[in-house]
Amino acid sequence: MLKILHVDIETAPVAAYVWGLWKNNVGTNQIMSDWFMLTWSAKWHHEPEMYGDRLYSQEALDQDDKRIMYSLWKLLDEADVVIGHNGDKFDIPKINTRFVLNGMSPPSPYRSVDTLKIAKRKFKFSSNRLDYLGQLLGVGRKIDTGGFQLWTRCMQGEDAALQEMLDYNQQDVLLLEDVYDKLMPFASIHPSHTAAQEDLDDPTCPKCGSDDLHKRGYAYTNMSKFQRFRCNDCSSWSRSRINERSKNDMHKTLMPI
Repeated sequence: MLKILHVDIETAPVAAYVWGLWKNNVGTNQIMSDWFMLTWSAKWHHEPEMYGDRLYSQEALDQDDKRIMYSLWKLLDEADVVIGHNGDKFDIPKINTRFVLNGMSPPSPYRSVDTLKIAKRKFKFSSNRLDYLGQLLGVGRKIDTGGFQLWTRCMQGEDAALQEMLDYNQQDVLLLEDVYDKLMPFASIHPSHTAAQEDLDDPTCPKCGSDDLHKRGYAYTNMSKFQRFRCNDCSSWSRSRINERSKNDMHKTLMPI
């Protein structure tokens, strides 16, 4: 089975000198302090234990996230697949940035699944924000942080605020996992559990690895016919790779031009 890790991060904002509140084009020479990692949270898919780390007070004041980046690196190094909401554009590039700036090598390669991309490609929700999806799908919602003040308190090194940020971060990961479970059966592109399994006696679901499948109809291309399966555990659809049509039928099949 693939090792699937749900990941979410929280970062400090960029602090910069600006002349106004609207439509600012901020140059790099206006930056007072760059962003850094405040907290991270993660859990293995359908495992009870939650993982996470946060800056201590002095680390936040020093903007030193090296320790927590090492603890995150160790988890990512074990993962086959990483799940995130907007992970491909935000979480993973941000994580990689802090890795390289802290002089760290990349963890072992993994594949990513972005629930935001699934939401955009397969559905037409009024909003694709994680909090909205969680409420709409009936699986929960984010913790109310009280606004930007929490980030301000974290950057000021308030230890209680950093713990609040970690608690907020961990709830995001629990919500992410539940939203992923709801959306995953509709995803047409997903890493295959079957490829990670050996000595298979029966077909297994490529999305969740279950062998509780039933045959239901066929999938057709212009030339071929494949047995179709539905997973009784996650409700995903898959098909066999073996063509059910005979060579004689294939030879008689005409292709449109």
